[in-house]
Formats: sequence, structure tokens, C-alpha cells
Amino acid sequence: MYRPAHFAEDRVEVLQALLREHPFATLVSQAGGELVADHLPLQLSPDGRRLLGHVARANPLWRMAAAQEVLVIFQGPQAYVSPSWYPSKREHGKAVPTWNYVVVHARGRLTAIEDPRDLRALLDDLVNRHEGELAEPWQVSDAPPEFIEKMLSAIVGIEIGITALAGKWKTSQNQPAANRAGVVAGLGARGTDNANGMAALIATSLRDSKT
Repeated sequence: MYRPAHFAEDRVEVLQALLREHPFATLVSQAGGELVADHLPLQLSPDGRRLLGHVARANPLWRMAAAQEVLVIFQGPQAYVSPSWYPSKREHGKAVPTWNYVVVHARGRLTAIEDPRDLRALLDDLVNRHEGELAEPWQVSDAPPEFIEKMLSAIVGIEIGITALAGKWKTSQNQPAANRAGVVAGLGARGTDNANGMAALIATSLRDSKT
């Protein structure tokens, strides 16, 4: 990943926070000399050293990528940035559009989890993590045991031991404060989830730069 110094993000706590907040990832592996991309939610382990998830047993990933180094891509807010939001554009016109985004690349070796007890524990953790935010959280134990047993037999857990994390935070850091404030206002006016998320990131970096 191309990472100019002003966009590089290497603080582990910041990278891990994005993994937790945006768990749906793209997992890139190799099979037969070709690149393969799978899309799935992955949960960061409490110790921050592993990514955990599962795939359909019919998916060849868990066999083809066993013990292989894989690349996992997590993406946070992203948004188009119009040059019309820059005060400097009105002064001299020297401005072009760009695209802001935040992304984390995780690398590590993939292993399969087939033990039914380990797989059940993995699913319980995943479900509890996401259902815990709901008013009436569902639990795996709410379904009939024989049904869950059948479902477990149709999936395989995967674990990726993280060996490297690298982040890129392209949040208008290369622009003067006035232009960054203009981007925050412009994104806020759009009002989409991505625009609001990016505006919040830029606003935070602006506050940090003033302290």
C-alpha cells in the first residue's frame, strides 16, 4: 500500500479500533497461482493478536489458504472531496477533487478451526459482540440444539495470527486548516454515514493539531 508519510497511521490502538468498529473485511489469498478475495466479518481477539471468523465448509479458502500468509483489508469511512469546499479555491482556483478514506491492512497466517467446541465458542463470541447492541439480543442457544449442530457442520472457523498492521488515514492532512474546515462543512452538508464519519475524523485531527 502506498503510504506517504503524512497519511501513514501506525498507532496500534488506532488501527485496532478501526478493526473493531468496521469488522467486515476483504481477505486476499492465493490459490493455484491466482489471487482470491473473500468478503467476511472478522473479529479481533481480546489480546489483539488474532482475527477470527468462519466460512462455509464448501468454500475452498480454509483448505487452500491453510498455513498461507494472507492479506486482510478493513475499510472505514470514505468520501469524495470537492475542491469547491476549499476557501483557497476561491482565492486562486488551484484545487482539484480527491477522495478521502481510512484503511487498515493486516497480514498473518491462516489456520482452520474444526473442533466443534472451539467453533461454537467462536460463534458465541461473534454473536454476542453484535447482538449485544440490540434491545432484545439473540443468542445461539435460542435455536434448537440439533439445528445448531447441523449449522456448525456446514462451516469452518478461521484464525489469522496477525504479523503486521499498517494503516492509511487520508483525511485532508495535506491541506491548510481553513480548507480542512471547509471539507468538514461540505461533508456535513451531504449527511451520509460515510460523509459524517469522514467529517468527524477530519474535525478530530483539526482539534488535535491545535492542542
